[in-house]
Amino acid sequence: MQLNNRKQGSTSMRKIKKIAPALAAASCSLLSVASSDALARGEAGSWDFDVATLFYSETDDRVMAAEPVFSATKTFEDGEVLNLKAVFDTLTGASPNGATPSVTPQTFTKPSGNGTYSIDGGDAPIDDTFQDTRVALSASWLAPINRDWEYNAAFYGSKEYDYLSIGTSGGVKRYLNNKNTALNFGLSFSFDNIEPEGDIAKPLVEMAHLGTSDSFDATRDGSSDSKTIIDALFGVTQVINRNTIMQFNYSLSLSDGYLTDPFKILSVIDETAGANFGGNLLDGNGNNIYLHEARPDSRVKHSLFWQTKYALSNGDVIDGSYRFMLDDWGINSHTFDFRYRWQLGSSYLEPHLRYYMQSEADFYKRYITESEYNSGSPTLTEATADYRLGDLDGMTVGLKYGHKLDNDTEFNMRVEYYLQSSTGDDGFGLLKDQDLYPDTKALIFQVGYSF
Repeated sequence: MQLNNRKQGSTSMRKIKKIAPALAAASCSLLSVASSDALARGEAGSWDFDVATLFYSETDDRVMAAEPVFSATKTFEDGEVLNLKAVFDTLTGASPNGATPSVTPQTFTKPSGNGTYSIDGGDAPIDDTFQDTRVALSASWLAPINRDWEYNAAFYGSKEYDYLSIGTSGGVKRYLNNKNTALNFGLSFSFDNIEPEGDIAKPLVEMAHLGTSDSFDATRDGSSDSKTIIDALFGVTQVINRNTIMQFNYSLSLSDGYLTDPFKILSVIDETAGANFGGNLLDGNGNNIYLHEARPDSRVKHSLFWQTKYALSNGDVIDGSYRFMLDDWGINSHTFDFRYRWQLGSSYLEPHLRYYMQSEADFYKRYITESEYNSGSPTLTEATADYRLGDLDGMTVGLKYGHKLDNDTEFNMRVEYYLQSSTGDDGFGLLKDQDLYPDTKALIFQVGYSF
Protein backbone atom coordinates (compact mmCIF):
# COMPACT_ATOMS: atom_id res chain seq x y z
CA MET A 1 0.00 0.00 0.00
CA GLN A 2 1.52 3.32 -1.05
CA LEU A 3 1.02 6.56 0.83
CA ASN A 4 0.91 10.01 -0.69
CA ASN A 5 4.33 11.27 0.23
CA ARG A 6 7.60 10.42 1.90
CA LYS A 7 6.70 12.14 5.16
CA GLN A 8 3.51 10.13 5.54
CA GLY A 9 5.38 6.91 4.86
CA SER A 10 7.95 7.71 7.54
CA THR A 11 5.25 8.46 10.09
CA SER A 12 3.41 5.26 9.24
CA MET A 13 6.56 3.18 9.63
CA ARG A 14 7.11 4.62 13.11
CA LYS A 15 3.57 3.59 14.01
CA ILE A 16 4.18 0.08 12.69
CA LYS A 17 7.33 -0.15 14.80
CA LYS A 18 5.24 0.67 17.85
CA ILE A 19 2.47 -1.77 16.94
CA ALA A 20 4.68 -4.69 15.90
CA PRO A 21 6.38 -5.42 19.24
CA ALA A 22 3.13 -5.09 21.16
CA LEU A 23 1.31 -7.50 18.88
CA ALA A 24 4.25 -9.89 18.74
CA ALA A 25 4.35 -9.93 22.53
CA ALA A 26 0.61 -10.55 22.59
CA SER A 27 1.15 -13.76 20.62
CA CYS A 28 2.65 -15.22 23.81
CA SER A 29 0.02 -13.72 26.12
CA LEU A 30 -1.09 -17.22 27.09
CA LEU A 31 2.36 -17.93 28.44
CA SER A 32 3.95 -14.59 29.34
CA VAL A 33 2.95 -12.32 32.20
CA ALA A 34 4.90 -9.34 30.86
CA SER A 35 2.87 -6.30 29.82
CA SER A 36 3.02 -5.91 26.03
CA ASP A 37 2.46 -2.16 26.39
CA ALA A 38 5.39 -1.91 28.77
CA LEU A 39 7.60 -3.97 26.46
CA ALA A 40 6.78 -1.67 23.57
CA ARG A 41 7.39 1.48 25.62
CA GLY A 42 10.63 0.48 27.40
CA GLU A 43 13.96 2.15 26.70
CA ALA A 44 17.36 0.69 27.56
CA GLY A 45 18.32 1.22 31.19
CA SER A 46 14.87 2.42 32.26
CA TRP A 47 12.10 1.21 34.52
CA ASP A 48 8.48 1.56 33.39
CA PHE A 49 5.57 1.29 35.81
CA ASP A 50 1.90 0.57 35.25
CA VAL A 51 -0.75 0.83 37.96
CA ALA A 52 -4.43 0.19 37.41
CA THR A 53 -7.55 -0.71 39.33
CA LEU A 54 -10.50 -2.57 37.85
CA PHE A 55 -14.01 -2.54 39.33
CA TYR A 56 -16.58 -5.14 38.29
CA SER A 57 -20.17 -5.09 39.51
CA GLU A 58 -23.10 -7.31 38.52
CA THR A 59 -26.69 -6.16 38.95
CA ASP A 60 -29.09 -7.57 41.57
CA ASP A 61 -26.40 -7.47 44.29
CA ARG A 62 -24.46 -10.28 42.69
CA VAL A 63 -20.69 -10.50 42.29
CA MET A 64 -18.62 -7.39 42.92
CA ALA A 65 -14.87 -7.28 42.43
CA ALA A 66 -12.04 -4.81 42.90
CA GLU A 67 -8.65 -5.60 41.37
CA PRO A 68 -5.59 -3.36 41.79
CA VAL A 69 -2.64 -4.27 39.54
CA PHE A 70 0.96 -3.12 39.87
CA SER A 71 3.51 -3.82 37.13
CA ALA A 72 7.19 -2.83 36.87
CA THR A 73 9.29 -3.44 33.74
CA LYS A 74 13.05 -2.97 33.45
CA THR A 75 14.70 -2.85 30.01
CA PHE A 76 18.43 -3.58 29.94
CA GLU A 77 21.14 -2.38 27.56
CA ASP A 78 21.33 -5.69 25.66
CA GLY A 79 17.58 -5.92 25.09
CA GLU A 80 16.66 -8.08 28.08
CA VAL A 81 13.36 -7.24 29.75
CA LEU A 82 12.35 -8.04 33.33
CA ASN A 83 8.72 -7.72 34.38
CA LEU A 84 7.38 -7.95 37.93
CA LYS A 85 3.67 -7.89 38.61
CA ALA A 86 1.37 -8.02 41.62
CA VAL A 87 -2.42 -8.42 41.47
CA PHE A 88 -4.87 -8.18 44.37
CA ASP A 89 -8.50 -9.31 44.06
CA THR A 90 -11.40 -8.77 46.42
CA LEU A 91 -14.66 -10.52 45.56
CA THR A 92 -17.97 -10.19 47.38
CA GLY A 93 -21.65 -10.58 46.64
CA ALA A 94 -23.83 -13.48 45.58
CA SER A 95 -23.21 -16.27 43.10
CA PRO A 96 -25.73 -18.70 41.50
CA ASN A 97 -25.49 -22.11 43.19
CA GLY A 98 -26.93 -24.04 40.20
CA ALA A 99 -30.37 -24.93 41.61
CA THR A 100 -33.54 -23.93 39.77
CA PRO A 101 -35.98 -21.32 41.11
CA SER A 102 -39.14 -22.72 42.67
CA VAL A 103 -42.68 -21.62 43.46
CA THR A 104 -41.94 -22.32 47.15
CA PRO A 105 -39.09 -21.01 49.36
CA GLN A 106 -35.88 -23.05 49.32
CA THR A 107 -33.28 -23.63 52.01
CA PHE A 108 -29.72 -24.65 51.22
CA THR A 109 -26.87 -25.87 53.39
CA LYS A 110 -23.82 -23.64 53.15
CA PRO A 111 -20.83 -25.30 51.44
CA SER A 112 -18.94 -25.08 54.74
CA GLY A 113 -21.64 -27.06 56.53
CA ASN A 114 -21.94 -24.22 59.04
CA GLY A 115 -25.49 -22.99 58.70
CA THR A 116 -28.04 -22.48 55.93
CA TYR A 117 -29.38 -19.74 53.68
CA SER A 118 -32.88 -19.37 52.23
CA ILE A 119 -34.29 -18.14 48.92
CA ASP A 120 -37.83 -16.84 48.43
CA GLY A 121 -40.18 -18.53 46.00
CA GLY A 122 -39.64 -17.39 42.41
CA ASP A 123 -36.16 -15.99 43.11
CA ALA A 124 -32.95 -17.27 41.55
CA PRO A 125 -31.05 -19.46 44.04
CA ILE A 126 -27.84 -17.60 44.85
CA ASP A 127 -25.34 -18.03 47.63
CA ASP A 128 -24.96 -14.60 49.23
CA THR A 129 -22.08 -15.77 51.43
CA PHE A 130 -19.73 -15.68 48.44
CA GLN A 131 -16.53 -13.75 49.16
CA ASP A 132 -12.85 -14.21 48.55
CA THR A 133 -9.52 -12.43 48.25
CA ARG A 134 -6.58 -13.30 46.05
CA VAL A 135 -2.96 -12.27 45.80
CA ALA A 136 -1.03 -13.11 42.63
CA LEU A 137 2.67 -12.49 42.01
CA SER A 138 4.60 -13.08 38.82
CA ALA A 139 8.01 -12.48 37.30
CA SER A 140 9.02 -12.85 33.66
CA TRP A 141 12.25 -12.51 31.71
CA LEU A 142 12.62 -11.89 27.98
CA ALA A 143 16.02 -11.82 26.26
CA PRO A 144 17.54 -12.07 22.78
CA ILE A 145 19.71 -15.07 21.92
CA ASN A 146 20.99 -13.41 18.77
CA ARG A 147 19.50 -11.09 16.15
CA ASP A 148 17.06 -13.77 14.95
CA TRP A 149 16.13 -15.57 18.17
CA GLU A 150 14.81 -14.64 21.60
CA TYR A 151 13.42 -16.53 24.57
CA ASN A 152 11.15 -15.82 27.53
CA ALA A 153 10.55 -17.47 30.88
CA ALA A 154 8.06 -16.76 33.66
CA PHE A 155 7.10 -17.91 37.13
CA TYR A 156 3.84 -17.09 38.85
CA GLY A 157 1.73 -17.97 41.83
CA SER A 158 -1.59 -16.96 43.36
CA LYS A 159 -3.21 -17.66 46.71
CA GLU A 160 -6.83 -17.42 47.73
CA TYR A 161 -8.45 -18.46 50.98
CA ASP A 162 -8.99 -21.99 49.70
CA TYR A 163 -7.06 -22.10 46.44
CA LEU A 164 -3.36 -22.19 45.51
CA SER A 165 -2.00 -21.97 41.97
CA ILE A 166 1.67 -22.03 40.95
CA GLY A 167 3.17 -22.31 37.50
CA THR A 168 6.00 -21.71 35.11
CA SER A 169 6.22 -21.01 31.40
CA GLY A 170 8.74 -20.47 28.66
CA GLY A 171 8.92 -19.81 24.96
CA VAL A 172 11.12 -19.00 22.01
CA LYS A 173 10.64 -16.66 19.06
CA ARG A 174 12.31 -16.89 15.65
CA TYR A 175 12.49 -13.83 13.41
CA LEU A 176 12.54 -14.25 9.63
CA ASN A 177 12.27 -12.09 6.54
CA ASN A 178 14.22 -9.15 7.93
CA LYS A 179 12.16 -9.38 11.14
CA ASN A 180 8.89 -8.94 9.27
CA THR A 181 7.93 -12.48 10.28
CA ALA A 182 8.03 -13.96 13.79
CA LEU A 183 7.43 -17.61 14.69
CA ASN A 184 6.45 -18.29 18.29
CA PHE A 185 6.40 -21.40 20.43
CA GLY A 186 5.53 -21.48 24.11
CA LEU A 187 4.80 -24.01 26.81
CA SER A 188 3.41 -23.56 30.32
CA PHE A 189 2.66 -25.79 33.28
CA SER A 190 0.57 -25.01 36.34
CA PHE A 191 -0.45 -26.88 39.46
CA ASP A 192 -3.62 -25.91 41.32
CA ASN A 193 -4.73 -27.15 44.71
CA ILE A 194 -8.16 -26.49 46.23
CA GLU A 195 -9.01 -26.94 49.90
CA PRO A 196 -12.56 -25.59 50.23
CA GLU A 197 -14.12 -24.85 53.57
CA GLY A 198 -16.32 -27.82 54.27
CA ASP A 199 -14.06 -30.14 52.23
CA ILE A 200 -14.71 -31.71 48.82
CA ALA A 201 -18.27 -32.87 48.11
CA LYS A 202 -18.83 -36.35 46.74
CA PRO A 203 -20.06 -36.27 43.12
CA LEU A 204 -23.80 -36.55 42.54
CA VAL A 205 -24.69 -37.25 46.17
CA GLU A 206 -27.59 -35.53 47.90
CA MET A 207 -26.88 -32.28 49.71
CA ALA A 208 -27.14 -32.82 53.47
CA HIS A 209 -29.95 -30.98 55.26
CA LEU A 210 -28.84 -29.53 58.57
CA GLY A 211 -31.10 -30.16 61.55
CA THR A 212 -32.15 -33.56 60.22
CA SER A 213 -30.66 -37.03 60.45
CA ASP A 214 -28.52 -36.27 57.39
CA SER A 215 -24.78 -36.48 58.01
CA PHE A 216 -22.83 -33.66 56.41
CA ASP A 217 -19.55 -35.57 56.75
CA ALA A 218 -21.04 -38.51 54.84
CA THR A 219 -21.32 -36.26 51.76
CA ARG A 220 -17.61 -35.29 51.87
CA ASP A 221 -14.79 -36.92 49.92
CA GLY A 222 -11.54 -35.62 51.40
CA SER A 223 -10.30 -32.20 52.45
CA SER A 224 -8.54 -31.18 49.23
CA ASP A 225 -7.87 -32.05 45.61
CA SER A 226 -5.72 -30.79 42.76
CA LYS A 227 -5.33 -30.43 39.02
CA THR A 228 -2.57 -29.79 36.50
CA ILE A 229 -2.78 -27.73 33.33
CA ILE A 230 -0.36 -27.85 30.39
CA ASP A 231 -0.68 -25.23 27.65
CA ALA A 232 1.18 -25.10 24.36
CA LEU A 233 1.09 -22.27 21.82
CA PHE A 234 2.26 -22.09 18.21
CA GLY A 235 1.99 -18.77 16.40
CA VAL A 236 3.12 -16.61 13.53
CA THR A 237 3.12 -12.81 13.37
CA GLN A 238 3.52 -11.17 9.96
CA VAL A 239 4.00 -7.56 8.91
CA ILE A 240 1.86 -7.40 5.76
CA ASN A 241 2.84 -3.88 4.71
CA ARG A 242 3.72 -0.57 6.30
CA ASN A 243 0.22 -0.23 7.73
CA THR A 244 -0.87 -3.80 8.51
CA ILE A 245 0.29 -6.52 10.87
CA MET A 246 -1.39 -9.90 11.29
CA GLN A 247 -1.14 -12.76 13.74
CA PHE A 248 -2.28 -16.41 13.78
CA ASN A 249 -2.07 -18.68 16.84
CA TYR A 250 -2.97 -22.26 17.64
CA SER A 251 -3.06 -23.28 21.29
CA LEU A 252 -3.60 -26.61 23.00
CA SER A 253 -4.62 -26.95 26.64
CA LEU A 254 -4.62 -30.19 28.65
CA SER A 255 -6.25 -30.23 32.10
CA ASP A 256 -6.19 -33.22 34.41
CA GLY A 257 -7.45 -33.76 37.94
CA TYR A 258 -10.23 -32.16 39.96
CA LEU A 259 -12.20 -29.96 37.52
CA THR A 260 -15.51 -29.93 39.42
CA ASP A 261 -16.79 -26.82 41.22
CA PRO A 262 -17.29 -27.92 44.85
CA PHE A 263 -19.84 -25.14 45.46
CA LYS A 264 -22.31 -25.98 42.66
CA ILE A 265 -25.42 -28.16 42.97
CA LEU A 266 -28.33 -29.34 40.80
CA SER A 267 -32.06 -29.52 41.53
CA VAL A 268 -33.90 -32.83 41.21
CA ILE A 269 -37.34 -32.29 39.64
CA ASP A 270 -40.52 -34.27 40.31
CA GLU A 271 -41.89 -36.05 37.20
CA THR A 272 -44.95 -37.54 38.86
CA ALA A 273 -48.25 -36.17 37.56
CA GLY A 274 -50.00 -34.06 40.16
CA ALA A 275 -49.78 -30.74 42.01
CA ASN A 276 -45.95 -30.95 42.32
CA PHE A 277 -45.29 -31.93 38.71
CA GLY A 278 -42.21 -29.91 37.68
CA GLY A 279 -41.44 -28.90 41.28
CA ASN A 280 -38.56 -29.96 43.50
CA LEU A 281 -38.53 -33.66 44.31
CA LEU A 282 -38.96 -34.27 48.05
CA ASP A 283 -37.20 -36.83 50.21
CA GLY A 284 -38.84 -38.89 52.95
CA ASN A 285 -38.56 -35.98 55.39
CA GLY A 286 -40.17 -33.48 53.02
CA ASN A 287 -36.89 -31.78 52.10
CA ASN A 288 -36.02 -30.70 48.58
CA ILE A 289 -33.42 -32.95 46.96
CA TYR A 290 -30.29 -31.35 45.51
CA LEU A 291 -27.21 -33.12 44.18
CA HIS A 292 -23.61 -31.95 44.17
CA GLU A 293 -22.35 -31.57 40.61
CA ALA A 294 -19.74 -33.78 38.90
CA ARG A 295 -17.50 -33.00 35.93
CA PRO A 296 -14.98 -35.10 33.99
CA ASP A 297 -11.48 -35.32 35.43
CA SER A 298 -9.78 -34.25 32.19
CA ARG A 299 -10.28 -31.66 29.47
CA VAL A 300 -8.60 -31.03 26.12
CA LYS A 301 -9.10 -27.63 24.46
CA HIS A 302 -8.04 -26.49 20.98
CA SER A 303 -8.04 -22.80 20.05
CA LEU A 304 -7.41 -20.87 16.83
CA PHE A 305 -6.81 -17.14 17.06
CA TRP A 306 -6.49 -14.49 14.34
CA GLN A 307 -5.79 -10.79 14.86
CA THR A 308 -5.13 -7.91 12.49
CA LYS A 309 -4.08 -4.33 13.27
CA TYR A 310 -4.23 -1.65 10.62
CA ALA A 311 -2.71 1.82 11.07
CA LEU A 312 -4.46 4.60 9.18
CA SER A 313 -2.49 7.53 7.79
CA ASN A 314 -4.06 9.89 10.36
CA GLY A 315 -2.73 7.85 13.28
CA ASP A 316 -5.91 5.90 14.05
CA VAL A 317 -5.62 2.12 14.50
CA ILE A 318 -8.20 -0.55 13.66
CA ASP A 319 -7.84 -3.74 15.70
CA GLY A 320 -9.95 -6.83 15.00
CA SER A 321 -9.66 -10.43 16.18
CA TYR A 322 -11.50 -13.77 16.09
CA ARG A 323 -11.05 -16.82 18.29
CA PHE A 324 -12.51 -20.30 17.83
CA MET A 325 -12.34 -22.86 20.62
CA LEU A 326 -13.52 -26.45 20.90
CA ASP A 327 -12.97 -29.09 23.55
CA ASP A 328 -13.75 -32.69 24.36
CA TRP A 329 -16.53 -31.59 26.72
CA GLY A 330 -18.63 -30.76 23.66
CA ILE A 331 -18.21 -26.99 23.96
CA ASN A 332 -17.30 -24.80 21.03
CA SER A 333 -17.15 -21.03 21.12
CA HIS A 334 -16.64 -18.03 18.86
CA THR A 335 -15.23 -14.70 20.05
CA PHE A 336 -15.28 -11.57 17.88
CA ASP A 337 -13.44 -8.50 19.16
CA PHE A 338 -13.19 -5.07 17.55
CA ARG A 339 -11.45 -1.87 18.69
CA TYR A 340 -10.90 1.44 16.98
CA ARG A 341 -8.22 3.72 18.43
CA TRP A 342 -9.13 7.29 17.52
CA GLN A 343 -6.22 9.69 17.96
CA LEU A 344 -7.08 13.17 19.25
CA GLY A 345 -3.71 14.88 19.54
CA SER A 346 -2.21 13.84 22.86
CA SER A 347 -5.40 11.96 23.74
CA TYR A 348 -7.26 9.04 22.23
CA LEU A 349 -10.66 7.34 22.39
CA GLU A 350 -11.01 3.61 21.86
CA PRO A 351 -14.51 2.17 21.34
CA HIS A 352 -14.67 -1.56 22.02
CA LEU A 353 -17.16 -4.21 20.91
CA ARG A 354 -16.90 -7.89 21.83
CA TYR A 355 -19.32 -10.70 21.03
CA TYR A 356 -19.05 -14.21 22.45
CA MET A 357 -21.18 -17.27 21.71
CA GLN A 358 -20.84 -20.74 23.20
CA SER A 359 -22.54 -24.11 22.93
CA GLU A 360 -23.29 -26.18 26.02
CA ALA A 361 -21.18 -29.00 27.43
CA ASP A 362 -22.32 -32.56 26.80
CA PHE A 363 -23.04 -33.03 30.51
CA TYR A 364 -24.74 -29.66 31.08
CA LYS A 365 -28.22 -30.09 32.56
CA ARG A 366 -30.30 -27.27 34.00
CA TYR A 367 -31.79 -29.84 36.37
CA ILE A 368 -31.95 -33.59 36.95
CA THR A 369 -35.23 -35.43 36.60
CA GLU A 370 -36.68 -37.90 39.07
CA SER A 371 -35.95 -40.83 36.74
CA GLU A 372 -32.33 -39.71 36.31
CA TYR A 373 -32.02 -39.43 40.09
CA ASN A 374 -33.18 -43.06 40.25
CA SER A 375 -33.97 -43.10 43.99
CA GLY A 376 -30.45 -42.06 44.98
CA SER A 377 -28.52 -44.08 42.39
CA PRO A 378 -28.18 -41.57 39.54
CA THR A 379 -28.12 -42.89 36.01
CA LEU A 380 -25.67 -40.10 35.16
CA THR A 381 -21.96 -40.03 35.97
CA GLU A 382 -21.42 -36.35 35.11
CA ALA A 383 -23.74 -33.35 35.35
CA THR A 384 -23.54 -29.60 36.01
CA ALA A 385 -26.02 -26.74 36.01
CA ASP A 386 -23.27 -24.09 35.98
CA TYR A 387 -24.45 -21.51 33.41
CA ARG A 388 -20.82 -20.91 32.39
CA LEU A 389 -20.90 -24.36 30.74
CA GLY A 390 -24.30 -23.84 29.15
CA ASP A 391 -25.48 -22.38 25.85
CA LEU A 392 -24.85 -18.65 26.14
CA ASP A 393 -24.15 -15.40 24.33
CA GLY A 394 -22.21 -12.46 25.73
CA MET A 395 -21.91 -8.89 24.49
CA THR A 396 -19.43 -6.27 25.76
CA VAL A 397 -19.67 -2.63 24.71
CA GLY A 398 -17.22 -0.10 26.04
CA LEU A 399 -15.07 2.98 25.61
CA LYS A 400 -11.52 3.71 26.70
CA TYR A 401 -10.00 7.17 27.06
CA GLY A 402 -6.29 7.85 27.32
CA HIS A 403 -4.22 11.00 27.60
CA LYS A 404 -0.47 11.29 27.08
CA LEU A 405 1.21 13.42 29.73
CA ASP A 406 4.75 14.77 29.99
CA ASN A 407 7.77 12.42 30.06
CA ASP A 408 5.96 9.64 28.18
CA THR A 409 3.42 9.03 30.95
CA GLU A 410 -0.23 8.20 30.34
CA PHE A 411 -3.51 8.32 32.21
CA ASN A 412 -6.36 6.14 30.96
CA MET A 413 -9.77 4.92 31.99
CA ARG A 414 -12.22 2.41 30.56
CA VAL A 415 -15.96 1.87 31.01
CA GLU A 416 -17.75 -1.21 29.66
CA TYR A 417 -21.17 -2.81 29.92
CA TYR A 418 -21.53 -6.58 29.77
CA LEU A 419 -24.71 -8.52 28.99
CA GLN A 420 -24.87 -12.31 29.00
CA SER A 421 -27.92 -14.35 28.07
CA SER A 422 -28.45 -18.11 28.19
CA THR A 423 -30.90 -20.47 26.55
CA GLY A 424 -31.89 -24.10 27.02
CA ASP A 425 -34.63 -26.49 28.06
CA ASP A 426 -37.64 -24.54 29.39
CA GLY A 427 -38.65 -27.38 31.68
CA PHE A 428 -42.12 -28.76 32.35
CA GLY A 429 -44.96 -28.34 34.82
CA LEU A 430 -44.17 -25.81 37.55
CA LEU A 431 -40.79 -25.06 35.96
CA LYS A 432 -42.58 -23.43 33.02
CA ASP A 433 -43.40 -20.43 35.23
CA GLN A 434 -39.79 -19.93 36.39
CA ASP A 435 -36.97 -17.93 34.81
CA LEU A 436 -34.43 -20.72 34.39
CA TYR A 437 -31.93 -18.58 32.47
CA PRO A 438 -31.74 -15.06 33.94
CA ASP A 439 -29.50 -12.57 32.16
CA THR A 440 -26.22 -11.49 33.71
CA LYS A 441 -25.55 -7.75 33.52
CA ALA A 442 -22.38 -6.10 34.72
CA LEU A 443 -20.62 -2.75 34.69
CA ILE A 444 -16.83 -2.64 34.35
CA PHE A 445 -14.71 0.37 35.17
CA GLN A 446 -10.94 0.63 35.05
CA VAL A 447 -8.55 3.48 35.71
CA GLY A 448 -4.81 3.30 35.08
CA TYR A 449 -1.59 5.28 35.02
CA SER A 450 1.65 4.44 33.19
CA PHE A 451 4.92 6.19 34.00
